Amino acid sequence: MIALAALIVAFPFVEKLQTGNFIISILFTVVLISGVLAVQERRSVLIIAAILALPTLACRWLHQYRPDIVPAELFLVGAIAFILFVVVRLLRFILTASSVTADVLMTAVSAYLMLGLLWAMAYWFVAEVTPNAFSFNVSVAGDTSMKGFNSLYFSFVTLSTVGYGDITPAASSVRMLAAAEAIIGLLYVGVLIARLVAIHSTSKPNVT
Repeated sequence: MIALAALIVAFPFVEKLQTGNFIISILFTVVLISGVLAVQERRSVLIIAAILALPTLACRWLHQYRPDIVPAELFLVGAIAFILFVVVRLLRFILTASSVTADVLMTAVSAYLMLGLLWAMAYWFVAEVTPNAFSFNVSVAGDTSMKGFNSLYFSFVTLSTVGYGDITPAASSVRMLAAAEAIIGLLYVGVLIARLVAIHSTSKPNVT
C-alpha cells in the first residue's frame, strides 16, 4: 500500500523533471516487487507472479533507454496482466478472511488502488494503439497525451465516479473501459463494506 501511494502521489511532481521517467521506473519497480511479495502465500502463486513481473520490469527498463526497440505496448500488456493477477489474489484474501484485521483493511485499500492502476495501464495502452482515443477539454493546459499521470488521473476520477469532464473518452473501446471501471468502482465499495460487516458480525463471540 505504501509503494502504491508513493507512486500515485509522486507521479505528477516528478514526471516533468529531467530524471522523472527514471524515478517513475524505480517507483514502478518497487510496486511490482511489493506485489510479488504480497501474494507469496504459496510457492506456485509466487512463481506465477514472478513470471509475470520479471518480463514486465525488463520491458519497462528497456523502454526507458531504448524506446525504439521496446515499445510501450509490451510493458503495458505485461503490467496489465501482472496487476490483474495481484488484484485477484488480494480479493481472494479479503473474501476468505475470517476476521477483520489491519491486514485485511490494508489489503482492501491496496486492491482499490491496484484497480485504479490497472485501468490506468489499460487507458495508456489504448491511447498508444488508437490515436485520438481521448478528447481533452480546450481549457486544459499542459500535456494532452494519456501517457503517465494523465492516464492515472483519469482512471481514479472514473473509478471514484467523480468525472470532471476535462478528459473525455472518444473511442468506443475507451468508453467501454470507462463504463466498466465506474461500475466496478461502485460495486467494489458496496460489496467490500458488506463483506467486512459480515466478517465482523460472524467473528463476534456469542453472548448468552
